[in-house]
Amino acid sequence: MRHTIFLTLCLGSAVALSACKKPKSGGEDVERAIADVNVIDESNLNDIMLTVGDPDEAVAYFKRTAKSQPNRIDLKRGLAQSLIRAKRPVEAVPVWKAIAASPEGTSEDRVSLADALIRAGDWKEAEAVLDKVPPTHETYRRYRLEAMIADSNKEWKKADSFYETAVGLTTNPGSVMNNWGYSKLTRADFKGAEQLFSQALSYDSKMFTAKNNLVLARGAQRKYDLPVIPMTQVERAQLLHTLALSAIKQGDVATGKGLLQEAIDTHPQHFEAATRALEALENNVSNG
Repeated sequence: MRHTIFLTLCLGSAVALSACKKPKSGGEDVERAIADVNVIDESNLNDIMLTVGDPDEAVAYFKRTAKSQPNRIDLKRGLAQSLIRAKRPVEAVPVWKAIAASPEGTSEDRVSLADALIRAGDWKEAEAVLDKVPPTHETYRRYRLEAMIADSNKEWKKADSFYETAVGLTTNPGSVMNNWGYSKLTRADFKGAEQLFSQALSYDSKMFTAKNNLVLARGAQRKYDLPVIPMTQVERAQLLHTLALSAIKQGDVATGKGLLQEAIDTHPQHFEAATRALEALENNVSNG
C-alpha cells in the first residue's frame, strides 16, 4: 500500500514537472521564432536600404544600426555602400579602410576601398590598395578598376588587357566597354572607340553616355550623320548638338551650323544650349 502511494506521488510529481517545463520550452521556442523573424525582417530592410531606399536615409539607418551593434561587419559594409550611393566617397573611405583592416576583411572589401578612393580622387592610394589584392582574386570589379588606373597612368597596353579581362568576367559588359571606348577616344583611336561604343550599346541600348561618346568618335572622323541606334526625339536633338560642336571644333563651321539648326528644329521644346551656340556662331560670322 505504501509502495502504491509512493509510486502515485512520483508519477504525479513527474507530470507536474513536465507541465511546468512545457510552457518554459514553449516560451523559448516563441522567443527564438521571434528572433528569427526579426533577423529576416532586418535582412530585408538592409537589402531595401542598399538598393531602392533613399541614399541619405540609408546612410542614417546604417549609421544608427552599426553604432548599436558595433561588432556587425555587415552593417559597416552597408554604411560604406550607402555612402557611395549617396555620392559621399570621402566619408566612405575611412569606413572601408576599417572594414578591410579588420579580421573579417576580405579581398572584395579591399576592391571596394580602391573603388571609393578612385571616386574620392585618390588614384595613387587606390593603385597601392589594388596591388595588395591577391592575383587569385579575379573579379569584374577588380579588373575594371585596374583598367581605369592603367588609363590614368597612360599605360595603354595594360589598360587594354585589363578591360578585355573585365569584359570576359561579366554578362553585361556595356558600361566597361563604354569606359574602354572612352580610353580609346582619349588616345585618338577614333575607329577603335567607335567600335567599342557600338558594342556597348548592343548590350544596353538606353545608355545615353555611350550614344554621345559614339557621336563624338564619329564626329572626330568627320562622319556627320547620326548612327542608326535607338534614340528618343530629345536624345536625337542632343546628339545633333554634340555632332555640331564636333564639326565646328574641326573647322567645318557650315556643317556645324546646319546641325545646330537641325537640333533646334528636332527638339520638342526650346533647346537653349543649341540656340545659344547658333547665335554665337552667327555673331562671330557677322563680326568676322
